[in-house]
Amino acid sequence: MKKIKPSFLPAIAWSAVTTVLLVLPGSSLPKETWFDNIAPDKWIHAFIFAVMVALWCWASLRIYTTTTQLKKAFILFAILWLVYGIAMEFVQQNFIPNRSFDVGDIIADGVGCVIGFLYSRKRYIKK
Repeated sequence: MKKIKPSFLPAIAWSAVTTVLLVLPGSSLPKETWFDNIAPDKWIHAFIFAVMVALWCWASLRIYTTTTQLKKAFILFAILWLVYGIAMEFVQQNFIPNRSFDVGDIIADGVGCVIGFLYSRKRYIKK
C-alpha cells in the first residue's frame, strides 16, 4: 500500500470548516436536549482542536525534517490553535448573534490542542 504524503490541504480544509462552525449564529445551532447533560459542546471543541493540531503537525512533516524542527513546529501549532480558539470566543461574544464567551470552550480547546500535540509527537517524532 502506498503511503500518503503529507499535505497542507486537509489542514486548511479542516481549519476553514472549523471557522465556519465557530461563527454560526447561535440561532443556527441545535436547541438544548437531554444530550446537553454530558456537555457534548465541550467534547466537540476538544475533538475539533485535537484534529486541527494533528493535521497541521502531519502537514509540517512536508517541510521540517529534523526532530528539533518538528518538536518546535508541533509546539507552535498547539499554541497557535489555542490562541485561535481564545480569539474565536471573543469573536463570538462581540460579533456573532446569540453566541457568547465561554471559558469552558477555551479549556476544551486547550485539552484538544494538547491531545493533538501528544498524538503527533508520539506518532511522528522518532526518539
